[in-house]
Amino acid sequence: MAQRYDTLLYDVQEGVCTITLNRPEVFNAFNEALTSDLGAALDACAIDEGVRAVVITGAGKAFCAGQDLKDLQTQYAGGEIAYLGPRLRRDYNPVILRMRNLEKPVIAAVNGVAAGAGCSLALAADLRIMGAGATLIEVFINVGLVPDCGSTLTLPRLVGMGKALELCFTGDRVTAEEAHRLGLANEVAPDGQLMEAANKLAGRLARMPTRAIGLTKRLINQSFDHTLEQQLEAEARMQETADKTADHVEGICAFLEKRKPSFQGR
Repeated sequence: MAQRYDTLLYDVQEGVCTITLNRPEVFNAFNEALTSDLGAALDACAIDEGVRAVVITGAGKAFCAGQDLKDLQTQYAGGEIAYLGPRLRRDYNPVILRMRNLEKPVIAAVNGVAAGAGCSLALAADLRIMGAGATLIEVFINVGLVPDCGSTLTLPRLVGMGKALELCFTGDRVTAEEAHRLGLANEVAPDGQLMEAANKLAGRLARMPTRAIGLTKRLINQSFDHTLEQQLEAEARMQETADKTADHVEGICAFLEKRKPSFQGR
């Protein structure tokens, strides 16, 4: 199944939806149309039972260069205030929330540069595979802004407060090799084999119990706001949901019958 969008490509094959940001002439920089399309594509993934894993990548030489500054050129040239807060609340924040709340695994296949909001988009994914030549840049400080699109939450969770502050204060470029060492990247693949690696991982996850993955994601999302007692109770509630799924029954039966399970995502 393929859906049509103006600024991205959307394709589903064998349970894996690949969303390709498709503004290569501006390194897939965000404009209003792209944030709208990406939000709609994530909504489509959420309701399509045939989608059991999602890969987000960029067309051409970059993953995403962040905000398309041409959209703001007139305001800045005229000395106006850009009023970025409303733009974030309207366009960007809903996309990040959709990604984090999507109860299916989301993989960012980072090709080339992921800068600013593009870096934040990659960090909001559940897992990241980077091409060997890819880079992550918290570039906001270089234009006198603060990190947004969730970076101030996701980055310190991944690398710790000290390193997160360093990267945000300096705007230093993080190579794929360093990202892997820091825990920002789960895997580094040769540039020409990035999508092969991403699809291999996504295909594996798409064959696993989708409901259990979604419930696990929900638990981990909320764990940082919970006491131990609250998290134990949340685990018990989620387990009560998981133990009613067909995939749980299939997993137990397969184990007892000494065969490989065939999970259906239900």
